[in-house]
Amino acid sequence: MSLYPRPESEIHNRGWGAFGVHQPALDDFPFQVWSNLVARHSRNPQASVLHNVSRLGSRRFREEISSYLRTARAVKCDPSQIMVVSGSQQALDITTRVLLDRGDPVLIEEPGYALERTVLTAAGCRLNPVPVDQEGMDVALGIRRYPTARAAFVTPSHQFPLGSTMSAARRLLLLNWAQKSGSWIVEDDYDSEYRFDAQPIASLQGLDVNERVIYIGTFSKVLFPSLRIGYLVIPRDLIERFCSVRYAMDIFPPYLFQEVLADFMGQGHFGRHIRKMRQIYGSRRALLIESMQKEFGDRLEILGTASGMHVTVTLPSDSDDREIADRAARERLWLWPLSPCYVRKERKQGFVLGYGSTPESQIQAAVRCFRSIVDTSPKSNSAVESER
Repeated sequence: MSLYPRPESEIHNRGWGAFGVHQPALDDFPFQVWSNLVARHSRNPQASVLHNVSRLGSRRFREEISSYLRTARAVKCDPSQIMVVSGSQQALDITTRVLLDRGDPVLIEEPGYALERTVLTAAGCRLNPVPVDQEGMDVALGIRRYPTARAAFVTPSHQFPLGSTMSAARRLLLLNWAQKSGSWIVEDDYDSEYRFDAQPIASLQGLDVNERVIYIGTFSKVLFPSLRIGYLVIPRDLIERFCSVRYAMDIFPPYLFQEVLADFMGQGHFGRHIRKMRQIYGSRRALLIESMQKEFGDRLEILGTASGMHVTVTLPSDSDDREIADRAARERLWLWPLSPCYVRKERKQGFVLGYGSTPESQIQAAVRCFRSIVDTSPKSNSAVESER
């Protein structure tokens, strides 16, 4: 499998609708409020905003982010540690340029996020995949196998794609390893806003007393993907190094939507939107799980149901998730195959099923269509070969 994925060429990434991953419920976004704020800042921009070239981003916006993170995610930070970026991908790119040299070994989750691997591969890092189970990355195994790793890239709150939450014991073990070895932890706080059966899990960064964690967050899923605004929380002694790399990359981030978001958050719209969407996504998640269990029984294992905007299902090992995804796309079902999320040849077959953009009225029919496609799927070529 290529470590330079081309997601735009995958048919399952081309459509909007049932089971599309990373797709929020745009019909429920307060576009009137948003439009009014955009219009106001476009008509009457502040001169300081038009001329401000801070490499970190808008001070007002960073103050709102800092306040939100301290309250909602138990992140220890102030506005001087926040850097505004164009989504998590740029955050990963800047972080890799600052922390790592060509040839450095790093720990990554297996399975994990393919575009993260793209950044690390482009930087010339040596990727060491560490298995993920119901408690997140198997930290002890990773440390034992790869003791010289310079960094660990993790999604502890809601792992992509399996949806597990890293246990407290593994979080502490990872932090202790980073301190003793002088290594770094890059925490992508993916989908942390939506947790349905319990209170949100505090960030890994909030447990860090030695400033070994670089924290990444984004507004792409809680608002809308094309906004392309995310942020980094940077340890204090690395701020200048991050700013230098940022200046060489694109000088500073665009300001208009930062100012809009500062008002959107400061006036309470952001918090209200999160609370509303938590209820909507919770209902969609429950109906999806109920429908899957009704249609498939115990034929499929359903993972990652406690939080986020997707669940993951695994198929029998003789299935071919890519083939099924291609056929499903012709029925306008957008299934994200699980197998390409693995680096090693040993990989599970299955799908990541997003429910953010799927109305409840469409879920049951979509699941029935999904079952029909799975039921008529031929065995994978590898399975056929193994039977000969």
